[in-house]
Amino acid sequence: MLYLRDSSTIPAVPTMRFEVSHDEIKQANIPHELFLINLIGNHILMAVGLGGLAGSFPWAMALIPTVSFSILGYTLWRARQSRKCDSWYVMCHWQICARRSRLFMLMLGLLLIAATLGWVGYTYGGMMKEAVWALVGGTGILPIMVTVLVLVIVESDALYHANQARLPLWVVARYPNPDARILDEDAGLEEPSQTAL
Repeated sequence: MLYLRDSSTIPAVPTMRFEVSHDEIKQANIPHELFLINLIGNHILMAVGLGGLAGSFPWAMALIPTVSFSILGYTLWRARQSRKCDSWYVMCHWQICARRSRLFMLMLGLLLIAATLGWVGYTYGGMMKEAVWALVGGTGILPIMVTVLVLVIVESDALYHANQARLPLWVVARYPNPDARILDEDAGLEEPSQTAL
């Protein structure tokens, strides 16, 4: 039999907690919220909404990657700007989102390649329509769906970490700041002293 420890005491990703202001925490939430809006609002809700129109207006579905590339492009641009104008903690959270944005752009690029190959195969190669849908669906859409679901979970965790003034260890190692104050994790775990009745 396998026993697991309480997951609330052991974070999935090793993190460090820092002393940051409330304003910095609010600013660090912005990249994660923007990324989640893109994933949930654009790739899930808008895809379902526009899916009903796809039969009559197939080009309506092109709105989803257009909006997505715009948001991802802004995230990458803003992450680059954050190195100059934001505090260290906020900059690190922009860098986390920039890394995930690059991964998601790669996946969207693979979808565009699969769609282009499907169109070329149908138009010039004489492929059947069903074979093209299977090619685009299996090599393009399905990996995007899995990536969206995984990134929603990972970004939700990153948003929680931003609210808790935490950063993953890989970010701290990549963007070191000797002036950052690390909060002692064991300070809040001490048991209160008991008084006699």
